[in-house]
Amino acid sequence: MFLLRKVFDLRDQVSGDAEKPFLEHLEDLRIVITRIVLTVLVSTIVCFVFKDQLMEFIRRPIDKVWENKMVQELNGTFTVNEWSAAKENSYAAAGLTPEQQEVFFRFLGGEKAREDVRLLLIYRSVLQVPEKARGDYLAELPGLDETQKPAIEKLLIAAPSAALGAGNNIKLMGSFKPTEAFMLSIKLAFFAGLVIAFPLLLYFILSFILPGLKENEKKALWPALVIGFGLFLAGVSFSYFIVLEGTLEFFYDYGQSMEIENDWRIGYYISFATTFTLVFGLAFELPVVVMTFVKIGLLSYDVMRETRRYAIVAIWIIAAFITPTPDILTLSLLAVPMCVLYEICIWLALWMQRKEEEREQKEDEERLARLMAAPHLSEHAEEEEDESWHPGMDEEGEEGDTGVIPDEDEDLPYEPRDKKDGE
Repeated sequence: MFLLRKVFDLRDQVSGDAEKPFLEHLEDLRIVITRIVLTVLVSTIVCFVFKDQLMEFIRRPIDKVWENKMVQELNGTFTVNEWSAAKENSYAAAGLTPEQQEVFFRFLGGEKAREDVRLLLIYRSVLQVPEKARGDYLAELPGLDETQKPAIEKLLIAAPSAALGAGNNIKLMGSFKPTEAFMLSIKLAFFAGLVIAFPLLLYFILSFILPGLKENEKKALWPALVIGFGLFLAGVSFSYFIVLEGTLEFFYDYGQSMEIENDWRIGYYISFATTFTLVFGLAFELPVVVMTFVKIGLLSYDVMRETRRYAIVAIWIIAAFITPTPDILTLSLLAVPMCVLYEICIWLALWMQRKEEEREQKEDEERLARLMAAPHLSEHAEEEEDESWHPGMDEEGEEGDTGVIPDEDEDLPYEPRDKKDGE
């Protein structure tokens, strides 16, 4: 309620009209909330139609992280697809006779598939040997050709898992409940709808807070909305293409360093990814919020310049609370751009202040020039003011009995007083 009253006070200050009753403010708020809800609902329904494309889009960072880690671990000996196929083929051919294996591999691609399985089986046997004795084991193992031993040594550098399905939990990711996939589609469509409908949502909010804008200010509102939407998209894109992938890779490596299997679930991942990107998008709206406060007079260049140090500390604290991850890298990637944007706001406030001062100075000069060009205007004004009053008026300029006796020659609108005897 306190926040609502503050917003209503801002509306009254900006509009310049008489203060509205509280219930009328609530009615305006109800209309704005209804518009926001309907806009989000329509955009969510539209995005739900493209749920498959949205799911592929949101999973792209984690798939890319998994592929990059597999490429690093394989160290050029296999491609990701060849490694996955070799693991599956090794289990499928384990119980077959040599004659059956010959037919099996002939249908899978010939000698290349057989060689990949043979190399995988040798690597898997090396992993069962204690780490200190693996070099001696490779040296004494018969049947190794000139290409197999260097390939095994390359694989042992990063030691990728040779178990069937290792890493597939991240690439595929399962759900725990029957309805989870459907609810995740709705959730994903909802977040996508927020991104698409953000310009309209921002317009509804600003039109409620700033209802008394002048005509030229209303014209400037749409460019401000475009800038705000651009900043929001910049934050979302910065998070999705730069920060999100690095953050996922950090936690993937951290789990592996502690020998923890990265068995992530699709529901947790989508919640994490959507929250992560929206937080960055909203954080990049800092210039819109600050410049709105400057426009309505709550902030100025002098105040922002003097409180810069406190604002930077507050930005880091806010970033620490809203960042979904506790690592210092992600915190820095959010807080540093916010500090840069706040610094830009300070210079924009200075530019707006100087522009306002120039406008006021120009108006004063024009007013002074008009007075200098027509100095007799003030004299005529005094004469007109004197002529506008005549006897018979009171101090307020109204007709009445003021006690002033008119001239004898003047027609009297009333009967003369009775004279005393002897006068």
